Amino acid sequence: MKIWILSPVDKLPKDNPWEPWYDKAFGFIIAAPDEETARKLANDNGGDETGKISRAIYRTGGDAWLDGNLSVCRELVAEGDEAYVIMQDFAAA
Repeated sequence: MKIWILSPVDKLPKDNPWEPWYDKAFGFIIAAPDEETARKLANDNGGDETGKISRAIYRTGGDAWLDGNLSVCRELVAEGDEAYVIMQDFAAA
């Protein structure tokens, strides 16, 4: 099993399923055999950035975690000898 880290892309289009920011998932760390399975698990466990609500409101909505233009899925592999932050999911209001 591999470990995958998923997050929205750095530069989201104006019309994106993470606006407004509430009731949404902004990151996942998932154990899965491949990227396709990791993305499906994220999409199945997301918030309002996925599913019928997102499709009804946003042109790009519905499959935010499946769409490589909206989200990033990378295999998480430890590299180097120095400690570093792997993920910080922070939103200020």
